[in-house]
Amino acid sequence: MIARRRQTKEVAVGHVVIGGSNDISIQSMTNIPTKNVEGNVRQICELFEGGCEIVRLAVTNLEDVKFFAEIRKILRANDIPIPMVADVHFSPAIALNCLEVADKVRINAGNFSDKLLGPQSFSDDEFLLGKDKLQKSLGKFFRRAKDLKKSVRIGINHGSLAPRMVYKFGHGDVAMWESARECLEVAREVQFEDIVLSFKTSGVKEMIAANRLACSKLDEMGSYYPIHLGVTESGNGDYARIKSAMGIGCLLMDGIGDTLRVSLTEDPIREMEVAKNILQGCGARCYGIEFIACPSCGRTSYDIQSVLEELKSHLGKQTGSRNLKIAVMGCMVNGLGEAGDADFAIIGSPNGTLSLYQNRNCILKNVSRKEICKNLTKICQLKLDGT
Repeated sequence: MIARRRQTKEVAVGHVVIGGSNDISIQSMTNIPTKNVEGNVRQICELFEGGCEIVRLAVTNLEDVKFFAEIRKILRANDIPIPMVADVHFSPAIALNCLEVADKVRINAGNFSDKLLGPQSFSDDEFLLGKDKLQKSLGKFFRRAKDLKKSVRIGINHGSLAPRMVYKFGHGDVAMWESARECLEVAREVQFEDIVLSFKTSGVKEMIAANRLACSKLDEMGSYYPIHLGVTESGNGDYARIKSAMGIGCLLMDGIGDTLRVSLTEDPIREMEVAKNILQGCGARCYGIEFIACPSCGRTSYDIQSVLEELKSHLGKQTGSRNLKIAVMGCMVNGLGEAGDADFAIIGSPNGTLSLYQNRNCILKNVSRKEICKNLTKICQLKLDGT
């Protein structure tokens, strides 16, 4: 059972609000250079149509800031209101400029002012010097974000922690938390609150541990910043999807998470389906019809796979005012019991015919596959249409 969602404050990213009681939003990131304006516009439009609610673009130099602004202008002219996030590493100056054109700026606490290459051991004075440098840069950045009423994501990545943090706190969840805490100290000093936090690693166990530790510390402090979830560098194919579902899903079941990005080494549009499936599978957000089906066995007397695929092809993309659950079950042994919370259930008979149940009541008995699919499709469409 999903835990009660962790209390968080609301942070606006354009017209999308992260945190509070708002829906857990889906994010993605374009995977082509920002200077490719036409390509980014095309990819963002596809992501928006596919259900992406916030999109991020890499900004690597000051010229990219201009391209970012041009992409935003074209999207708005074409009535694509998706909020745009500038992803900045290594340069406080670029991050400052991005505040002028982006809805949100994502910075990496590990490399905002610290160099990733260089000394690997630090005296107390050297550690404090690095902290002072970070805080001066962040103070200026946060004050400008506050003036412009722009939000910021402080991204803590296991793979890019500042060397001084690793030296003092080790290469794990404690160092990740301490990296975030340094940034939050500055935010409090300048009274900047429009912050989203993320704690990402490529390992599922490490990602879960870092987020749990951070949320525990934040709750102790009374700092209810929204959390952005993701397993970074998860790869591609089934393995990447399983890793993402395990990491993100586990935390969602804990009640942790206000927005998420499934990171795949694939076309970004494929991230949308995975994200939606994770949210629906955890009961965190509904996207229309949910299908459950038994794996089938020797008692199954009909082609359960083709029936499931036919129903999904007709109804899988339907959305409505409420979620529907459809069960496709092989036989009566466990079928009706396992499908007890489904709105509709198809159950096979030994003679190869099918029966349709609505809320455990039989409404069609011993009919063909063609007839049952036709009738169920019609009933569901009427139900989703509210008639």
